[in-house]
Amino acid sequence: MQIKVRLFATLREGRGKEMFLELEEGQMPQDIIEKLQIPVEDVAILLINGRDGQLNTKLISTDVVSIFPPVGGG
Repeated sequence: MQIKVRLFATLREGRGKEMFLELEEGQMPQDIIEKLQIPVEDVAILLINGRDGQLNTKLISTDVVSIFPPVGGG
């Protein structure tokens, strides 16, 4: 199945802004994070189709996964 992945802020460095990944049926956002070599502690917000998502949610082929790092500043 093909999943659209959107990365934001520092997570784009060396990876790009948006991509399509080919995944096996039943895979989850944690599989995407591992495949992209993103440390799990660098994931502050995870959205699936614009809604709050979990690392262990099973994905389907029409899903869009958005991954955001922690926001800094003051």
